Amino acid sequence: MVNSRAEMEIGRYHWMYPGSKNHQYHPVPTLGDRASPLSSPGCFECCIKCLGGVPYASLVATILCFSGVALFCGCGHVALAGTVAILEQHFSTNASDHALLSEVIQLMQYVIYGIASFFFLYGIILLAEGFYTTSAVKELHGEFKTTACGRCISGMFVFLTYVLGVAWLGVFGFSAVPVFMFYNIWSTCEVIKSPQTNGTTGVEQICVDIRQYGIIPWNAFPGKICGSALENICNTNEFYMSYHLFIVACAGAGATVIALIHFLMILSSNWAYLKDASKMQAYQDIKAKEEQELQDIQSRSKEQLNSYT
Repeated sequence: MVNSRAEMEIGRYHWMYPGSKNHQYHPVPTLGDRASPLSSPGCFECCIKCLGGVPYASLVATILCFSGVALFCGCGHVALAGTVAILEQHFSTNASDHALLSEVIQLMQYVIYGIASFFFLYGIILLAEGFYTTSAVKELHGEFKTTACGRCISGMFVFLTYVLGVAWLGVFGFSAVPVFMFYNIWSTCEVIKSPQTNGTTGVEQICVDIRQYGIIPWNAFPGKICGSALENICNTNEFYMSYHLFIVACAGAGATVIALIHFLMILSSNWAYLKDASKMQAYQDIKAKEEQELQDIQSRSKEQLNSYT
């Protein structure tokens, strides 16, 4: 009531003395209106705000991509080395017969190094792109301007991720081939170990001819392993490790395909968001220009009226 009474008296004073209207009355803030130091945001609120700006979809896709590529590259590299050891010791004793295969496997190991390096860098770039194109960044740092170059880069990432996804589908299918070969060898060894087979006299007639897969030539010696010798191969550490590592590498390739599909959906959504933001930016620019023109017209009209009076 004290403040309202004072305002009434000042209003009466202004009515009696019109020249004093330029002096505005500012009521004294009460104790309840004063800002308390406890009302300022603390560390917890800042952490919650920062966590709200994390693009979790891009983060999950990046972790899945890194995990899949690491499994494929690491396990595939060791499994290829074990495969060469098995071929040299059991299926192709002559080095000239599998020389081409050894060179191809060595080249594939170098390609694996390149794939691991490329996807480590590409995953970081896509994660950074997710940080700077989500709406969470807009809420944290205010309005931002979208350019044609930025939209072009986002579209390029969409196209490149699509191409890489198709390529990794081929890698996933190719990585299933050694799994199929090792599974056939392992299943043949299980047939040899079965009691029904041990009771017959045809154990030595159960064979695996690795030449039929085309990885070594038909003149390679021995090329075919039968009976107990084949069972001994299945009991070696090289065969056991290579078989399971090829399975893990195939699973890693599949995880990478899923991660790239996830990235493709995120990038497409971000590109659409940038496109809508650019349209909204153009609309706001036109609106601001019209408002400025309207203000200029009003100011010129007032100047003309003042000149007449």
